[in-house]
Amino acid sequence: MKQPFKRLTLSLVLSLGLCSGALASPETESKPPLPLEELRTFAEVFERIKGAYVEPVEDSVLLENAIKGMLSGLDPHSSYLDPKAFEHLQVSTRGEFGGLGLEVGMENGLIRVVAPIDDTPAQRAGVQPGDLILKLDQTPVRGMDLAAAVRQMRGKPGTDIVLTIMREGESKPLELTLTRAVIKVTSVKSRMIDGDMGYLRISQFQVHTGVDLNKAIESLKQQASLKGLVLDLRNNPGGVLNAAVDTSDAFLDEGLIVYTKGREGQSELRYSASADNASGKLPLVVLINSGSASASEIVAGALQDHKRAVIMGTPSFGKGSVQTVLPLTNKRALKLTTARYFTPKGRSIQAEGIVPDIRVERSTLTKLESRKGVKEVDLLGHLDNVNDTPVKAAATGGRSQEDSDLLGADYQLNEALNLLKALSIVASNQTFE
Repeated sequence: MKQPFKRLTLSLVLSLGLCSGALASPETESKPPLPLEELRTFAEVFERIKGAYVEPVEDSVLLENAIKGMLSGLDPHSSYLDPKAFEHLQVSTRGEFGGLGLEVGMENGLIRVVAPIDDTPAQRAGVQPGDLILKLDQTPVRGMDLAAAVRQMRGKPGTDIVLTIMREGESKPLELTLTRAVIKVTSVKSRMIDGDMGYLRISQFQVHTGVDLNKAIESLKQQASLKGLVLDLRNNPGGVLNAAVDTSDAFLDEGLIVYTKGREGQSELRYSASADNASGKLPLVVLINSGSASASEIVAGALQDHKRAVIMGTPSFGKGSVQTVLPLTNKRALKLTTARYFTPKGRSIQAEGIVPDIRVERSTLTKLESRKGVKEVDLLGHLDNVNDTPVKAAATGGRSQEDSDLLGADYQLNEALNLLKALSIVASNQTFE
């Protein structure tokens, strides 16, 4: 019974050896030959599994598992995509798919949450960046590859799944029940805050994000006389590189945005801003946190290097690598890390992240009761006020209840808005004559 296995593995080694010999030919003398000893070991392991494993295993299964192992051993973001995983990837970049609304990665055999996506079951259930997923329903994730875990989290809308997670600061694992839904990601959201400040939220970078962002800025300009913008990239896990370039271009009118460096010539790319700038010279504050990754970091890094914006929040995720999807035969593909990207000043964000200019932790803002004290106007016989120039009357409308609720629940956004108001005052003073 072992003869067929021996013939198979021997032919495998011989064929690879021929490839090795070809690589060592004078035309390619600089390339090292294939490691024959390791190839023999591979063939021997293959034979032992075929002959001794408790149940029969198809050759195709063993070889596909070997390919998965090659990719998973490289870095957390390289992976082998079978037909289902390849289809899921293509669907998710179009902005609509079924599942929980989580961006995840592998860490020490477990699934780590990069960020929950806005308005999805994951966000509504309270999943947070940095959570480690231990189990999907009752299935431990350790030993499961990332593609298989993603497939299990996705499913028919309306069905439930229980995530067992470990969260920093918690002594026991938490169990969260999430109901799957059709995830329709709205890439760009916008609104006015306090009457003249614009708020832009990008939840994920998709193919159309740049176009949608420019439309949102123009819409805000039509609603009021804009004095500043907040760009919220918190918990934005990234996405399409070109969308990050287009987003940066909406705030820059010249200069380098990002460049990439890899081993192959086609991995060496440079992206620069065009003269069109939808935001003009409006003061800009960008919010980031540990869930801001990849394309979010490209935008924050470019705006920080060009001193176009004040970056506020907490350090970002630190994913400074570029993945290229390489289609294979039979509807399969490789998602392979092919380059590193660098900010305009040559900073690599890999494993470092973007450090905000002003660090503001996620906190709860508590308003204290104010005590009325004695002022000059309360003193008997005080002098009357005489102004040499007219004084603009104080606004009586105040902040809307909706804005008060939003900013009261979001300390970081409240601080960004305060800074933006200060920047707009400085900007208006600079044009004062």
